[in-house]
Amino acid sequence: MTTSAPPSLLLSVVIPVYNEEESLVPLADKLAAVLDRVPYAAEVIFIDDGSTDGSFEVIESLHRHDPRFRAVGFRRNYRKAAALAAGFREARGEYILTMDADLQDDPEEIPRLLEALEPEFDLISGWKKKRHDPLSKTLPSRFFNRVTSLVSGIRLHDFNCGLKLYRREVAEDCLPYLYGELYRFLPAMAHWAGYRVGELPVTHHPRRFGVSKFGAKRLLNGFLDLLTITFVVRFLTMPMHIFGSLGLLAGLGGGGICGYIAYLRFTHGNIQNHHPLLMLGVLLVIVGIQFFSTGLLGDMLASLHQRQSRTVRLSRRVGPEPG
Repeated sequence: MTTSAPPSLLLSVVIPVYNEEESLVPLADKLAAVLDRVPYAAEVIFIDDGSTDGSFEVIESLHRHDPRFRAVGFRRNYRKAAALAAGFREARGEYILTMDADLQDDPEEIPRLLEALEPEFDLISGWKKKRHDPLSKTLPSRFFNRVTSLVSGIRLHDFNCGLKLYRREVAEDCLPYLYGELYRFLPAMAHWAGYRVGELPVTHHPRRFGVSKFGAKRLLNGFLDLLTITFVVRFLTMPMHIFGSLGLLAGLGGGGICGYIAYLRFTHGNIQNHHPLLMLGVLLVIVGIQFFSTGLLGDMLASLHQRQSRTVRLSRRVGPEPG
């Protein structure tokens, strides 16, 4: 069937699943109808992220009716980043599309994403221009997206949209950073790596079943993760650039203060207890030395660093292993 096509003609659809039993059958029906129309062979990989309902059993039934649908299941809930990482490893296609399983992402957008990717971009990120979510989610999301655009240097309206289309090499390069909740910054990581990133407005539907798996804490975590990924991606291999700069700034400031105090000492004699600024100067010099030491140690560790992805244990599989 379609799974026998060579990888250069294959589209892989990766869908993380966590307790989405009711959504899977209607989602699969829509996907099958759309994938029958696209000019690529296709596979759909469900990543069951430790669901406690009947999600995996539904996927097994889908596989029996259509071999294009396959899945792997985690022993427990590892969260979305681990599910995406597993999906990227399982995918056999040249193009990898990610989407959520809650029916809010529309499979009808797949042909438009494929058309937008070729030949100009390496990653197309969906933009939920008209969102069907409460203000408690949309307003913080807008603020988060603006800050992320400013920090990352790439102008996107919606970093959180689950509907994205990647060339295979982009997904492979992003794999080492798929842990925690850093998956939201994949477009930024791809941009920093030199890939061409675009954005396409997509349809967003109201949630039909279940409840959202993300709460208000996600906003705070998002900003902390933004700091993490900015440092890890931009300065992982050159920590001295940031720590050395901070050390130089602190050292020069402290040295200047100490020099000024020394000048006062030689021109005015005893200055004891008259210039507490001396303590600040000494402190800045010490802090500067510490920053330099940290930068040197970081460079030593970076030279020995080998990226290792997080290991998750698979308990079940539907369909063949990737070739």
